[in-house]
Amino acid sequence: MVEFNDSCKIKGTCHVMLFGPDGRLKDERIVENLVVDAGKSHIADQMASTHDEAEMGYMAIGTGTTSPTSSDTTLESELDRNALTSRTQLTGSDANKVKYVAEWGAGDGTGAITEAGIFNASSGGTMLCRATFSTINKGSNDTLTINWTVTYG
Repeated sequence: MVEFNDSCKIKGTCHVMLFGPDGRLKDERIVENLVVDAGKSHIADQMASTHDEAEMGYMAIGTGTTSPTSSDTTLESELDRNALTSRTQLTGSDANKVKYVAEWGAGDGTGAITEAGIFNASSGGTMLCRATFSTINKGSNDTLTINWTVTYG
């Protein structure tokens, strides 16, 4: 019997960008995330012939600072949640990646942002992954964009 070693890992990179009212980049963070246990179960659900869960369609930001754990199901301190701007499977050699994008305009999600997560509902729901990062201070006239790429395998 031949044994194969297939290392199918799921990981993500969260790219957080803060733009001032003039459209110029003010601050940014690029951090690795943790795909949580509930997120892994969600992926299995989505691969089945029938789906019990809605697809990922929302991103949340918050002010929590505790490092992510595999048992997380929520952000530590959610501030705001928006529908995704886009969700795209990449192509070619990157076809095993999905890019999730969300935006917070002026007056939306204002505060000291230190965490983010991807969810399948406008409130509650299943969390796919969570990331924490050093503080990004979003003022009321700033715009925040998060590009989150999840790699399968």
